[in-house]
Amino acid sequence: MLARLAALPQAWLVPFGLAGLMLGWLLPDLPRLRPLGWLIVAGGLALMGWAALVMQRARTTVWPGQRPARLVTWGPFALSRNPIYLGDLILLAGVFLVANAPAGLVVLPGFALFLTRRFILSEEAMVQDAFGAEFSAYRRKTRRWL
Repeated sequence: MLARLAALPQAWLVPFGLAGLMLGWLLPDLPRLRPLGWLIVAGGLALMGWAALVMQRARTTVWPGQRPARLVTWGPFALSRNPIYLGDLILLAGVFLVANAPAGLVVLPGFALFLTRRFILSEEAMVQDAFGAEFSAYRRKTRRWL
């Protein structure tokens, strides 16, 4: 059960989020940024939803670790090869601001590195194997994050 949960990238939002919140609560407050935080949370959720909808319309899987049926390169995937993971980072940044823990933003690079090493590299290898030259061309023109 725990191994299946650990296989979901979004499950890792919790420990990284808690670490950032703890750090943010230990350091002095900055002016309240809650309204901006809510906008950022909404933006992260919207990006993830848009990417999932595009993948659903392309009739390919949104689940990490599963071989995709189709290479999706339009919509949010024209801006980032990993818009759902990018949405996770944006969402977490917004949560830190909503919780008045802006110092927690320092965990975001670590979370991005964790997602890259734990999920993205193996997923990209799988997509490369499935789509070969088509994925290579996409990778050359579209950044991993932004």
